Parts: sequence; structure tokens; C-alpha cells
Amino acid sequence: MALKGINAYKKGNLKQDISQADPHRLTLLLMQGALDKLAYTKGCIERKDFAGKSENLSRASAILMNLRDTLDLSTEGEVAGNLFDLYEYMLQRLIDANVQNSLKIIDEVISLLSPIKAAWLQIPESAKQEAYEMQRQKRQAAV
Repeated sequence: MALKGINAYKKGNLKQDISQADPHRLTLLLMQGALDKLAYTKGCIERKDFAGKSENLSRASAILMNLRDTLDLSTEGEVAGNLFDLYEYMLQRLIDANVQNSLKIIDEVISLLSPIKAAWLQIPESAKQEAYEMQRQKRQAAV
């Protein structure tokens, strides 16, 4: 019963984080969510909880698809294109992991996503503010 209360508290905090987050923070939350779901998937595979494995893999895949689909390929050039391809590769590997019940493949995807998250954490505040300003100007020009 206490675990239910803890989970409800965590969900409430996550909703508050999301509602107050800037785009940079939202991306970090998504990356961490995908890594969490992949860790849960590993536990499910070890316990032979195939329903849990499928649910967590599905959620991790949905997060990766969201990260992939929000890339601005028209303005972010080669970096965005490379990230798009990497997200595509990770998604394909998650399909392989699902079919093969492979912890090794899940670890591979974790090892690919973790450095992206670490790099995202290193973005200086000034660069974030500059990017937000460019986005704001683009939206105004489109109106």
C-alpha cells in the first residue's frame, strides 16, 4: 500500500516537472524516461515477465520515436541527421531485443542513448537561451 502512495507522489512530481519545464528539460526528461523503461525491460526479461517487457519496450520505443520526430532536420543540419539515423538504429535494435529477449541488445541501446543524454546535460545556459530566441524569432516570422 505504501508503494502505491510513493508511486502517486512520483507521478505528481513528474507532472509538475513537465508543466514547468523548458524544451531542454523536457528532452532530458524524455531521455531519462527511455533509459528507465529500458532498465525495467531488462528486469522483466530476467524475470521472464513478457507482458512487462513488451509494455516497457513499447514505451521506450515511443519515447525514442518522439525524440527522433522532434528533430528539425531543415535547420539543424548534419547533427540532426546523424541523431535521426541513430534513433532509427536504436528503434530497430529494440525490435530485435523484443524478438530475441536480449539483454545484450538492451544494453547496447542504453550505451548509445546515455552519451546523448550526458552531452545534452553539458549544453551551456547561454546556448539554450540563444536557441530559444532563434525559435521564438522563427515562430514570429512564420506568423
